Amino acid sequence: MAVIKPFKAIRPTEDKVGFVASRSYQEYSRRELNAVLDFNPFSFLHIINPGYKYAKNVSGQERFKLVHNRYLEFLEDNIFLKDAQDSLYLYQMRKGSTTFTGLFCGTSVKEYRDDHIKKHENTLQRREELFANYLETVKFNAEPVLMTYADDTTIAGILKKTMQSESEYLFTTRDKITHQLWTISDSKTITALQKAFQKVDSLYIADGHHRSASSNLLAMKAEKKNPNHTGKEPYNYFMSYLLPESEIRIYEFNRMVKDLNQLSKEEFLIRLDEFYRIENQGNIGYKPSKKHHFSMYLDGEFYSLYLRKKVYQFTDALSELDTQILFKTILEPILGIRDLRKDKRIQYGYGKHNVIKMKDEIDKGKFAVGFSLVPITISEIKAIADAGLVMPPKSTYIEPKLRSGLTIYEL
Repeated sequence: MAVIKPFKAIRPTEDKVGFVASRSYQEYSRRELNAVLDFNPFSFLHIINPGYKYAKNVSGQERFKLVHNRYLEFLEDNIFLKDAQDSLYLYQMRKGSTTFTGLFCGTSVKEYRDDHIKKHENTLQRREELFANYLETVKFNAEPVLMTYADDTTIAGILKKTMQSESEYLFTTRDKITHQLWTISDSKTITALQKAFQKVDSLYIADGHHRSASSNLLAMKAEKKNPNHTGKEPYNYFMSYLLPESEIRIYEFNRMVKDLNQLSKEEFLIRLDEFYRIENQGNIGYKPSKKHHFSMYLDGEFYSLYLRKKVYQFTDALSELDTQILFKTILEPILGIRDLRKDKRIQYGYGKHNVIKMKDEIDKGKFAVGFSLVPITISEIKAIADAGLVMPPKSTYIEPKLRSGLTIYEL
């Protein structure tokens, strides 16, 4: 059962929404970030970069308090307005032939604790606590957790009917993505969607494991402080964007390693031969075509690596995952990389042209060897989550990447 909650969103006015909505802070180069802050006074980036107003870098609790102050200023200046009714929010992104159509709503921390909201990544306690403290101070949630669910004809039908009405927002951003948002405040439609989601077995976190974990931690802290806790307080929910699994786009990360762990090229290839049938593909860019099949770039040449299945045991959903196979057969035993998060000898790349980028980085001498994989599927993600297992870091690059500041959930 999936619980969804309507809420009174804080939203930009229609005339300013295109200026307010921003990509994730990490996606901006320093030069681009400065340009936005210099020339767009309405950008949500002003809220999450509050020190800009004073030409000062701020961090920690000082930054959190200033974020809250900048948010209040956006409300005072009527850049943001609060909706009068509890609503759900249908939001669509379009670029070329790719469309994402999903729902902004509140999702339950109880569902998260009861594992009806499924995870496939580990979280770091330090980051959980930091973001929980952030949420407690700023008192709003502006970055939704991206979740996916099995395609459902009833839900799809309700959303399709909603899109026949006029949208509240329609704007296009510089990356050529068209954004459209509809407010669903009709009680009958909200109830119909809630009943339809109650028949959905589970929601799966696609992107936002730390945000959901931090929201859960915040709720536990708030409950302890509230002697009149009822379970209906805003802190019992966090904002999510729910998207049918057929619309999720999953891309691969490649892996680049700085050295061969004191092995010569020949010694390294001989060690690989234990687990792989190796074929030299020359210097033309080469990508793998199926599961358990990898591309490797080494010393100016591409190689195809085919897993020898008779010498590798599949024991569970995790052992069948290509990122785990690469870790257990090459990265850990041969290249000596045991901590994929902290070892500075390994880096990750993604993107449409990541094989070319990987080749360039290795040719420049920044890395010794690189590996490309096929993308992991949504079925694999669900199998990992259902089994309570955890993927290796940087197993998936998932789209859509959502804007901040379109809808804000107050805590």
